Amino acid sequence: MTTPSYEEVAQRLEKLTELSVELSSHRNIPLLLERILRAAKDITRADGGTLYRVSADQQSLAFHISINDTLGLYQGGVGGQPIDIADIPLVDTDGNRNMSAVAAYAAHTRDSVNIEDVYAAGGFNFSGMRKFDAKFQYHSRSLLTVPMQDHEGELIGVLQLINARDPSAGDAEACQPGPFSETDQRFIEALASQAAIAITNQALIALLENLFESFVNLINIAIDEKSPNTGRHCQHVPELTMMLARAVHATDTGPLAEFSMNQRDRRELWMAGLLHDCGKITTPVHVVEKSTKLQTIVDRIHHVDTRFEVLKRDAEIRMLKQRCAPCDPQRDAEIAQTLQQELRALDHDRDFLRRANVGVEAMREEDQRRVIEIAGRRWIGPDGSERALLDEEEVANLTIRAGTLNADERTIINNHISVTIRMLESLPWPKHLKNVPEYAGGHHERMDGKGFPRGLLREQMSVQARMMAIADIFEALTARDRPYKTGKSLAESLRILGGFRLRGHIDPDLFDVFVRRKVYLEYAERFMDPAQIDQVDESTIPGYVP
Repeated sequence: MTTPSYEEVAQRLEKLTELSVELSSHRNIPLLLERILRAAKDITRADGGTLYRVSADQQSLAFHISINDTLGLYQGGVGGQPIDIADIPLVDTDGNRNMSAVAAYAAHTRDSVNIEDVYAAGGFNFSGMRKFDAKFQYHSRSLLTVPMQDHEGELIGVLQLINARDPSAGDAEACQPGPFSETDQRFIEALASQAAIAITNQALIALLENLFESFVNLINIAIDEKSPNTGRHCQHVPELTMMLARAVHATDTGPLAEFSMNQRDRRELWMAGLLHDCGKITTPVHVVEKSTKLQTIVDRIHHVDTRFEVLKRDAEIRMLKQRCAPCDPQRDAEIAQTLQQELRALDHDRDFLRRANVGVEAMREEDQRRVIEIAGRRWIGPDGSERALLDEEEVANLTIRAGTLNADERTIINNHISVTIRMLESLPWPKHLKNVPEYAGGHHERMDGKGFPRGLLREQMSVQARMMAIADIFEALTARDRPYKTGKSLAESLRILGGFRLRGHIDPDLFDVFVRRKVYLEYAERFMDPAQIDQVDESTIPGYVP
């Protein structure tokens, strides 16, 4: 092969420069590897080429992509046929380095190997290549093998080119392979070095992203361990948010027709979903896990039970004292009957308080009044003093209208979103994740400005934050793992969500997409109990027009 002209060298340098810029912007490593091999073939005008990757255990070279123009072969890579070629071992069964295969030799020595004619060369085992030639009626001749190592000397792979073609020869002669020139070798070594660094950089980026996501999941595991009752919430909300995001992205009519998300936008929203409740890691366990109204570290309903037992004991003692006094049989029967009535009344009151101790969605006013009436009973404490059956704090808890949290505890639990925002805003987010705090911090805001913690209006919130607000509510409605309620059916959850839409809690346009695109059904089929999935008549959903 003739020495390349200055013009040809300049053209190769231009290609190499263009490729260097391209390599720095590629995020898809399989696509990047294929681009490297095709560029190497183009620069050297090689008829074929193979790119090997080092196996995970560092014991072999795996064929990643193989191309041969003459034979029309395209295996591996992004869109090629499956590779049916065995890996090249880097060590033998005795643990010795494999130096007989050219690719393995280049991998071990980190040196390029440029062979003019493989059939005339010695020192290497070319039996595999000869079998290939015989199978496909091909003639392998020149071979250029270059190790791909990054700036730290770490082997990334091996680039191997076969049968250089001379561009200055005639058409017939151009089909005859010639040797790879020293210039070819230098260009491919430069390309291999840049490519290895680019691959390493992308691998490091992917590793750091995976590490960060794993750290986020670590936080969610910690929250899960603190509160098994709401642990799946941190997993389900991001999933539902992404379902809604995909549906909105696919919408081509209406107010959201212009909304779109690329892969980076989706990852940003996914991370926000994973982190939307990270502030709960600071919430006291006894508040997060408060499954009954009287629960603190223990459920204090048992203390109330003890007081009822004292009242029953005192009633029995009074009866026994009365029966010890001289009285006729009729009076004795009346005393016994009075005792039984009093014991039944005490049992009824105790059973009522046990029921009242369980959180409901809306406690009736008459039930609240009855708690106050029962609290007026008097009992004798361990110190001999008479006191009310229930103190003020117990009455306040047992008359909680919805759920199990009193006002102070509700403030503590709501503070998790403020903590979430402070935690997320304290991090030095890269450009492609800079909106995570806003997305994650807005899921308790309302469109009418009456949400918390910032009281934002709809116009002050991103579409993504509004999506997460819907996901957070719908997941909570359908969740079966809450200590104070059972999971609602699909139809009932949609009716309640529609009510939120009418009252200005959630975004009306997103709610429309949520129903119209049947995002609710996609979520239900993946995460809800089959018993909860009932028939939905969309025409009856408040705030939705089919």
